[in-house]
Amino acid sequence: MIRVFELRIVDEDGSQLGVMRTADALRLAQERGLDLVEVAPLASPPVARLLDFGQYKYELTKREKEAKRKQRSITFKEVRLKPKIGIGDFDTKVRRAIEFLEDGDRVKIAVQFRGRELTHPQIGRDLLDKFADKIKEHGVVERAPLLEGKSMHISVASTHKPKSHEPTPAAAAKARTTESGEAHAEEAAVGEAPAGEAPAAHVPSVAAPAAEAPVAEAAAAEAPAEIEIAETLKEAKPARPVSRSPSRKAGPASTGE
Repeated sequence: MIRVFELRIVDEDGSQLGVMRTADALRLAQERGLDLVEVAPLASPPVARLLDFGQYKYELTKREKEAKRKQRSITFKEVRLKPKIGIGDFDTKVRRAIEFLEDGDRVKIAVQFRGRELTHPQIGRDLLDKFADKIKEHGVVERAPLLEGKSMHISVASTHKPKSHEPTPAAAAKARTTESGEAHAEEAAVGEAPAGEAPAAHVPSVAAPAAEAPVAEAAAAEAPAEIEIAETLKEAKPARPVSRSPSRKAGPASTGE
């Protein structure tokens, strides 16, 4: 892919090898088992380096992922106020907005009007000016208060640098402690069961069914014998004759002896 006739070559250690023809540089790279990569095509002559291109791409991707993990995107936070807000709630909203600004976020402070409160927009404007004065050390007001619909708001940009997502030392130590505890628990569980023996928890309980099987078989063997005896007695017993008395006609009731 390199079309120029000669190149300034840098080896894998970063030392200069001088200017040489592209064919010679390619031959040198093949002898060392490396790739010839043009790193400065606009220089005169262009600069190429001997390196393992696959390893270079892997390290470049790794650095990009690490930088992406550490960087933090700036988000837009919102703090809502009311014209009749109390002093305590106002101070709480101010502290919350300062926390957002210290994290590097932009903050939108909005005053929401309801009903006839819209007839007094100066109350909301004074409230926003007071709020902006409280947080002036942490942010810069980007726009003046403007009434839009039923709300009036201002936008504040942070003067702090956005914080990265790196874990705190306490969180990192806690994670390492948790991982080491889980590893010790697994080692203890493996060490309790000797080699060649199955743990007792995995041995199925078969004693109860084995003990009940002879009883069930004996009951099954006795049942047919009882049925046969009952049928034999039934056949040996003569049938009882059934006496039928002649029907009597209805008459006067008979007296006793």
